[in-house]
Amino acid sequence: MFHRNKIFARRGATDNTPYPLPRAPWYSDYQHYQPEAANSFNFLNIERLPPYAWQPSPPTFAAFPPPPAGVIRGRKRHRNEYNAHAVKRQRLNPSPASSPRWIPHNNLAVGEPPMFAPVGFEHFHSSPPITEVLSEPQNLTSLQVFVKDKLSGQMVELFEACQQQTSDLDRKEACRARLQGDIQKQFPESRLYLTGSSMSGLGCRSSDADLCLVIKGNRRCRPMDVLRQLHKDFRSLSYLARIQLIKAKVPILKFKERSSFLEFDLNVNNTVGIRNTFLLRTYAYADIRVRPLVLVVKKWAGHHQINDASKGTLSSYTLVLMVLHYLQTLEQPVLPSFQKTHPECFDLLMDIDEVPDGPKHVRLFTSTNQLSLGELLLGFLRYYATRFSWDKQVISVRQATTLPKTNSKEWRNKFICVEEPFEGSNVARAVHEKTKFDTIKKCFSESYQILNERKDLVSILALRAIINEELATR
Repeated sequence: MFHRNKIFARRGATDNTPYPLPRAPWYSDYQHYQPEAANSFNFLNIERLPPYAWQPSPPTFAAFPPPPAGVIRGRKRHRNEYNAHAVKRQRLNPSPASSPRWIPHNNLAVGEPPMFAPVGFEHFHSSPPITEVLSEPQNLTSLQVFVKDKLSGQMVELFEACQQQTSDLDRKEACRARLQGDIQKQFPESRLYLTGSSMSGLGCRSSDADLCLVIKGNRRCRPMDVLRQLHKDFRSLSYLARIQLIKAKVPILKFKERSSFLEFDLNVNNTVGIRNTFLLRTYAYADIRVRPLVLVVKKWAGHHQINDASKGTLSSYTLVLMVLHYLQTLEQPVLPSFQKTHPECFDLLMDIDEVPDGPKHVRLFTSTNQLSLGELLLGFLRYYATRFSWDKQVISVRQATTLPKTNSKEWRNKFICVEEPFEGSNVARAVHEKTKFDTIKKCFSESYQILNERKDLVSILALRAIINEELATR
């Protein structure tokens, strides 16, 4: 790890160059054989990390879009009321009929204490560095503002039936905490993080849980060596079942919790996954339409069998970035680039234990875009069916725009180019066969034409079957 007192030349977040030189290597230093970089963990004389203490999440504040013009609700927290440990005011169990709540913020000045943190981030403090579970907001009343048609109503119905519940997240966290205690018997200088859609807020009830084991200290551990040891150790744990070692570019250990049959994927030192989890979570709660739109797109892609990177199509992560990019590039953007507006909150050089704390300093972004959920879904399909140039453009959520497709190794001869926000790699590289690429484009084109004509979600996915399948997991 870089010495804390070392000074680095910082690149401006608004650098106009398409592919600026990275501050650290584009790869995660999985093998630890490269020069020490932002994602390596080589400390001397490190002491064993304190055990993780699971505590139920306290009440949290959910940020929603402002109500229609002329309606004024809520108030700012006074400066003398603000402190790093303050808990946002919110009714514990808001009724479905409760009104939308928002925080006025137009008069915030640069340098003023931030008045907004994505849901759950007010629990994170730099000391001690603990990965607490982030609560899911429950009040969906203000989402009705964007339900202006039948299609939007169907999307909300699907979202409410499929979205991950707090109880689902609690079960995953309980298993993570128990597993961390057992892992630390073998690797005392380690910490286990819950990552992916379970933590970003973009998962559903049937989503697997992703885990990242971060091993610090002066031991140079190969991920495969660690996973082989864990594969052996996990067999003696009575609460785990179906343990399988998967060899891949980022090797993982797959297993299930015996009592609930929750599925887990565990990797070692793939710390960029922790960084992008909290970046995506910031986007997920920046506008109340983001999570329903992402979930519907995932279900649509799954229905058409184009949502499986292992079979040469799109990963869920790629689909999420494609949705965010579309929302960033509308004439009236629904989302900004938080890496440009708040570069200090998503700094690649930030110590990994401080990453969960960064987004709490992101201020509330309010979009002037008032398109309904149905209009956004139709626009998403239209954008990739008719407007996006697959052969000439690179999707960049980091820059909130498209970048020109260059002849570099990362983009050359690639059918779909989607930039990973931190490492700059192509997260759509799994699409390497023209037949699969043509299938993906055909799905976008045909679904757009059908949905544009019928304005009925049932016309492009099996709505009732998907809902029944998710409800069966309760």
